[in-house]
Amino acid sequence: MPVFLLSDDISFPSPEMSMEDGLLAIGGDLNPDRLLCAYRCGIFPWYCEGQPILWWSPNPRLVLYPNEMRVSGSMKKIIRQNRFRFTMDQAFEQVISECAGSRAGSGDGTWITDEMIRAYCRLHKAGYAHSVEAWYMNSLAGGLYGVSLGRCFFGESMFTRVSNASKAAFVKLVEYLKSRSFDLIDCQVTTGHLKSFGAREISRVRFLEILRESVRYADLIGTWGDAGEQAGFYDSLF
Repeated sequence: MPVFLLSDDISFPSPEMSMEDGLLAIGGDLNPDRLLCAYRCGIFPWYCEGQPILWWSPNPRLVLYPNEMRVSGSMKKIIRQNRFRFTMDQAFEQVISECAGSRAGSGDGTWITDEMIRAYCRLHKAGYAHSVEAWYMNSLAGGLYGVSLGRCFFGESMFTRVSNASKAAFVKLVEYLKSRSFDLIDCQVTTGHLKSFGAREISRVRFLEILRESVRYADLIGTWGDAGEQAGFYDSLF
């Protein structure tokens, strides 16, 4: 399959035309309309500093159905102990910057470039990108961020500074999405960490089928950290 060069038009070729490794297209930009179009089509950007923007739709796709989440007994205990305080959309820029820094510090480099940070902060301000924060002793201990469209949440990255902080934030996110009848969490590519929570691989064809149905629902736009939601979000889940 060829790799497609994007034009100024906000459109993408069919994800089914992706290369074997999932690469579909190159070029374009990261403006909010193009990013939202990509996610609705099951496509996401992933590239490193110095590269052109690369657009992907891998096959298979790692997903988590909210009602299939598995939480270990030790993690349930940590959440019950109220070790962390959780918020949503209260420190989005800090979370994405920490995600970038933690990956760059690992020595493997990061796809969360300054350009990506600016782009997702714009999506956050538009009400489509969201973060979950775990606080310990009034400091940000861990968190994650992603994009929400219809009844699908597209997870992007997470970080932790205190053991288990990002895992606990992820559990809180999944329970929040489950309570709002979300169909799917897109985990993009397979990792053992996410599989331990119950994520599993499905074919691209199946993923796109679910996605088409999910994005027909109204988007949950806006700040997910209003007073009413935050009060419920603090409650123990177990």
